[in-house]
Amino acid sequence: MNGAVLLSIACAIFLCGYFVYSRFLGRVLGIDPSRPTPAHTKYDGVDYVPAHPTVLFGHHFAAIAGAGPIVGPVLAAEFGWLSATLWIVLGCVFIGAAHDMIAMFLSVRHEGESIGSIIGTILGRPGKVLFLLFSWSALVLVVAEFNRQIAGTFLADPAIATASILFIAEAVLFGLCVYKWRMSVLMASLIFVPLMFGFVWIGNAFPLDLVKMFGLAPETVGAIWTLVLIAYCFFASTCPVQYLLQPRDYLNAYLLYAMMVLGILGVFVAHPQLTADVFSGFSVQKGSGTDMLFPMLFVTIACGACSGFHALVASGTSSKQISSEGSIRKIAYGGMLLEGVLAMIALIGVAGTYTSAGYMNEIAKDGFVPVQMFANTIAGFCVKIGIPQRAAESFMLLSVAAFLMTTVDAGTRLARFSWQELVPKKSIAHNMYFGTAIVCALAAGLLLGNPKAAKQLWTLFASANQLLASLTLLTATLWFFANRKGRWSWITGVPMIFMFSVSTWALGLLCVKAARNGACIQLVSSAFLICLAVALVCIAIFQTGKAKSRNLEAKN
Repeated sequence: MNGAVLLSIACAIFLCGYFVYSRFLGRVLGIDPSRPTPAHTKYDGVDYVPAHPTVLFGHHFAAIAGAGPIVGPVLAAEFGWLSATLWIVLGCVFIGAAHDMIAMFLSVRHEGESIGSIIGTILGRPGKVLFLLFSWSALVLVVAEFNRQIAGTFLADPAIATASILFIAEAVLFGLCVYKWRMSVLMASLIFVPLMFGFVWIGNAFPLDLVKMFGLAPETVGAIWTLVLIAYCFFASTCPVQYLLQPRDYLNAYLLYAMMVLGILGVFVAHPQLTADVFSGFSVQKGSGTDMLFPMLFVTIACGACSGFHALVASGTSSKQISSEGSIRKIAYGGMLLEGVLAMIALIGVAGTYTSAGYMNEIAKDGFVPVQMFANTIAGFCVKIGIPQRAAESFMLLSVAAFLMTTVDAGTRLARFSWQELVPKKSIAHNMYFGTAIVCALAAGLLLGNPKAAKQLWTLFASANQLLASLTLLTATLWFFANRKGRWSWITGVPMIFMFSVSTWALGLLCVKAARNGACIQLVSSAFLICLAVALVCIAIFQTGKAKSRNLEAKN
């Protein structure tokens, strides 16, 4: 199979999904562009702020993308490119994009509240608390894992650290120009987008290499960057959204778009033949043991097909900024499809560069970094369009670092929202600075308390992420019944059963592995997440049964 042909087929299916399935979902949900949104009715100048649709799309896409659609497909290539492709394409169209769109719609219709609060209106206080505990725990894992990846990237390529710091300062200035000094988004974009690409050159010219500058050990520098990033997360979570989070994500989105354009051009010009196996079997042997297609494929590829974190973004920050319900389909469903395209580019890069045997040898090496493999493979394609390998590779790594930054600061803010919904409003714990400090302290503890255990966070995060998606789909299914739309419950009910099955299965396997290896943190965390999810499902079944009994009594 030719990589360009495979990408063309995937994009054609994505387009069909957008113009057919998402419109169908819009009609079922009853999206009304004339209805006021929370960004207007609850405007507060900090979290509830109406945004231009283009700006919000950039924020939303940058926040949900992260490194997930890159790392997941690179790791899942061990099962063969066809298995990964089917999950990315079909999962994205019928599960992931629908999941994101419905989550955003429900939040907008519930005054910008999170999915946890929405499930509370259906299942009561116990259901709300369990969901918020689960989502808050998953978000702490997100902040910790992605901070670990950013710190590692800064250490490996100091030029990225320089450019990233400049991007943050530029975003604040962009926000001031647009929201305080009333410059148009178009004019500000014409100034700041080229400036952002100029920072890429400045980063390469003046890399912030702390190892060489101060003679520090790499481990020490990694810890320093971790603390700096944690401090940045605290600032980003408490800063008004229009002065940092929103403009930085909007500007960084142009890096994402440029990276994707280069990747697509590289694939179509290079025409790589997929040399990896089409299908590697239902189980794959590797150095650390055996990986099974079911359930590991479906938790390894999360953000490129379906991701629970997206619901937290859609109902946490994006729903508070959307100016019209008419933009929900474009921002939520369209943003997820664009992420699916990125996942396909990452998969084709690996499958079109390595044979399965060569790939397994690469991932078995010490210090293997999935993001580095992605950058190397796509840069190899870009050579065919006249871009030097090293330049293309550096730009890819910088773009991924930008993805990660947008995810950690959005994740910290979302974790703060969940915390504030869990604690009494009049208590000191409800203060946004207190809630943010708790999240940052726990993330720092996971990363610095046991660095060896921190390296295993990805598997735990990915499994928890997919279980979170199943709980969001459960919320949507209950909403369909509660609003007399039970005949449409299959839209979320069937995906919910599938996602719950594979994610609990994966966490169960992780528990067994952790018990055998004596990994206490993984064991306790996995068991805790499973118990929360199972308890929430039991409450949903119990409450649904009570509702049916009441309906039967009413009829009689």
